[in-house]
Amino acid sequence: MSYNLALILTVLTLFTGIVVAINKFYWQRADRWKKSSRGRETLVDYCQSFFPVLLFVLVIRSFVFEPFRIPSGSMEPTLEAGDFIFVKKYAYGLRLPVTESKIIETGTPRRGDVVVFRLPTDPKIHYIKRVVGLPGDVIEYDRHRLTVNGELIPLDPPVTAQSGRGSVHDEQLFERRHKIRVVNPSGAGNDRYVVPEGHYFMMGDNRDNSTDSRFTQQVGPVPEANLVGEATRIWLHMDGFSWPDWGRIGMRIE
Repeated sequence: MSYNLALILTVLTLFTGIVVAINKFYWQRADRWKKSSRGRETLVDYCQSFFPVLLFVLVIRSFVFEPFRIPSGSMEPTLEAGDFIFVKKYAYGLRLPVTESKIIETGTPRRGDVVVFRLPTDPKIHYIKRVVGLPGDVIEYDRHRLTVNGELIPLDPPVTAQSGRGSVHDEQLFERRHKIRVVNPSGAGNDRYVVPEGHYFMMGDNRDNSTDSRFTQQVGPVPEANLVGEATRIWLHMDGFSWPDWGRIGMRIE
């Protein structure tokens, strides 16, 4: 069962805020003539205590940063399963909670950004991938070599049949340099994609084990409206009941 935390948090904030407002502008004045009930006093006390906390959390989570846990290895070696990261919510615009309607434009994704987005086929599910293609780009992917608008993206060292399972390579995606993992050196055939206007093409850094925009039925190109924010830093790593990996804490996501 999935829970819409944004909706729950918004409803609780509105409820406690309304109770506090009614008490301030109506009940307190009415109590000059009659004594208030104990039940109402208890409700008001709880609402006055929780409202500022709920409002603070709602504002931070909706407009500033939101925590996110990496559930799989699709972004290895950049991110590992068990990483807890901060997602910068204001990177690509300020959106209202629940409705996700954009109210202020603050920026657009760049090639190489690591982005959390709502899955187009099921918006209740969140994915994290790297932006490879912008609106209008032509993307080609041939045996682990990426071409964007006819420009071959440098890969160091080159992928060969002797690379072995789980080899790591540096990819220079225009201004962004990051690492990718190759599991199957033989790779796949040549695929070509044209990114629709208002959409972004996403790929995982674990290129042979990532369900991303290359899979049109499951993911496909991601609409701008589905973007949640940019992943910035790792604030904790804990996989299962093991001790935290202190070395990953505070790492910047490249």
